[in-house]
Amino acid sequence: MERAVTSQPGMKSKIRRVDAYLVDLMPERPRTDAIQSFVKQETIFVEVENDEGAVGVGYAYTIGTGGRAVLAHLRHDLLGLLTGEDANQIEAVWQKLFWSTHGTVVGAITSLALAAIDTALWDLRCKSLGQPLWRLAGGAKREVPLYDTEGGWLQLSTEELVEGAIAAKRQGWPGVKVKVGKPRPGEDFERLSAVREAVGADLDIMVDANQSMTYAEAKRRAQLFEPLQLFWFEEPLPAEDMSGHARLAASTSIPIAVGESIYSPSHFREYLAAGAASILQPDVARLGGITPWLKVAHLAETFNVKVAPHFLMELHVSLAAAVPNALYVEHIPQLRSITRESLQISNGVAVAPDTPGIGIDWDFEKIDHLKVE
Repeated sequence: MERAVTSQPGMKSKIRRVDAYLVDLMPERPRTDAIQSFVKQETIFVEVENDEGAVGVGYAYTIGTGGRAVLAHLRHDLLGLLTGEDANQIEAVWQKLFWSTHGTVVGAITSLALAAIDTALWDLRCKSLGQPLWRLAGGAKREVPLYDTEGGWLQLSTEELVEGAIAAKRQGWPGVKVKVGKPRPGEDFERLSAVREAVGADLDIMVDANQSMTYAEAKRRAQLFEPLQLFWFEEPLPAEDMSGHARLAASTSIPIAVGESIYSPSHFREYLAAGAASILQPDVARLGGITPWLKVAHLAETFNVKVAPHFLMELHVSLAAAVPNALYVEHIPQLRSITRESLQISNGVAVAPDTPGIGIDWDFEKIDHLKVE
C-alpha cells in the first residue's frame, strides 16, 4: 500500500485526516546495558493527510513498555485536535497540542505522542515543497560521521568488544561506544583498556553508563578511565541529577554527554547554564519532535556545545546534517525490517537522504502486516 507523497505547495494545507497505529519491532540483536535490555521497539506511527491528498508519516518509539499508552493518548486526546488545522503552521500546531494536554507535560508519554505528530507534519511539509528534511531544516552539510554502538553492549565479552572495535576501525568508522556499569570498576577498566590497546589512539571510544551510577561512583570511575582518552562519558547519573552532572563535569577532563532522557528544551537550557554537559544528545522522539529538537540544537550552538543525537539514526542523520554543530550520529539499525532502503553509509560517514520528506523509505505493506491492535 503506497501513501501519497507529493502535493502542490500553497498558502494553506488543511488537515483532513489523521491516523495512529502501533508496530512492534524485535531488536536486530541482543542489546543490554547497565539498567535494562532492549526488549522490543514499540513503534508508534502517525499519518497526517492534507486536503490535496498528500500524506506525512511520523513516528516515535519505546524500548519495551508504554507504547500502547502513547497510542491511547494520541487517539483519545490529541488527534481530534488536528482536523482542520493548517499543516504548514507546525509551530502553532505543536503549541496547541502542548497546551491542550498541559497536565501531562513535561513527560515521556506526551512527548512521544507530540513527536509522532510533529514528525508527520515535517514530513508533509518537506514533501509538499519537494525538499529533503536536512535541507529544509537548515542545510548545514550533507554528510555526518557515525559511531557504532552495536559492538559495545554490556553483555558482550571483552574479546567480543575488541573484535567489534577492530572491525569498526577497518571499515572506516571514526568511533565506537562501549557500555559500562559492571559491578566492579576494574571490570569496566579491563574491558576498555583492551579495546583501547587493540585500536590505538586514533579511534574515538565513547562510554555509556545509562544513568546507573551515583555521583561518587561516577567520579571514581571517571578518574579510573582518565588515562584511556575517552571521547565522552555518557549518562553517568540519572538525568534528573543535574547538580551531580555539574560536579562530575568539573571533576574530570572526560566530556560529559547527556540528553537521551531529557524531555524538554528548558531542561537542556538548565544543563547548559550549569555547565553540566559538554555534549548534548537530544532524541527527537523523546523531546517532542523535530520542532523542539532544532531549538535544542541551536541553543547548544549558542553555548558552543556540540550535539550527537541518541538512537533513531534513520531520522537523526537528516537533522544532524541540518545544523552546524552536530558531532556524530549513533549507528544502531532498527528499521530495516519495515523500510525499503537502508541509510547510505561509506567509510563511517552517513549521507542524509535527498528525497523529499524526512528521508525514510517506509515499506507500508510490511508495516500494515505488523500493526498491533
